[in-house]
Amino acid sequence: PCGTPAASAEKPAAMAAAGGFVRELERRGGPALRLEQREAGDVGCVVWDAALVLAKFLETGACPLARRAVLELGAGTGAVGIMAATLGANVTVTDLEELQELLLVNIENNKHLVTGSVRAKVLKWGEDVTEFQPPPDYILMADCIYYEESLEPLLKTLKDLTGPDTCVLCCYEQRTMGKNPEIERRYFELLQADFELEKIPLEKHDEEYRSADIHIVNIHRKRAVG
Repeated sequence: PCGTPAASAEKPAAMAAAGGFVRELERRGGPALRLEQREAGDVGCVVWDAALVLAKFLETGACPLARRAVLELGAGTGAVGIMAATLGANVTVTDLEELQELLLVNIENNKHLVTGSVRAKVLKWGEDVTEFQPPPDYILMADCIYYEESLEPLLKTLKDLTGPDTCVLCCYEQRTMGKNPEIERRYFELLQADFELEKIPLEKHDEEYRSADIHIVNIHRKRAVG
């Protein structure tokens, strides 16, 4: 998903909104990712703070990614999925048709850092996901909760894509403006009908790329009873 990240004084300087159009994201294991950003009305696409936090959390090694199948929803610039691919995962980054060009540019710019694989595909929430089966090991989502009308299509897509062993990592910035708190509350309420949720404690996030108002939630399908 795309928009302008809110950079606040208490967040590390590295998480402030990027100047210019290329954003560098440091990696523990070598050269930084170079991520192009775009400004183009509603689909203007930058690296959100939540994407930085989730990408850097993956680097902590809390979730084994080597040779795992990973799918990113609402990938935007592809920052999170491309980071997963540098950690050995086989990744599909997905977003709307109008963001495919940007995803392909960023995949190309960082392909020399990839130790797994990465490809971009169109996935519109709520529509058929047959081509993305079997269920991936991981689904990654950064700041995907902000349009009320997208909640039910997103939940349908999550239900259709997840198997009993799929781990969904959802990272979001808690926002207090306008309808955001209500949309957030509704999303987690709907999610709990089919999924178990567990918040990942702040101390397990990357030491530098963390913020008290950015949360990572580990989500699994509820086990069938009986």
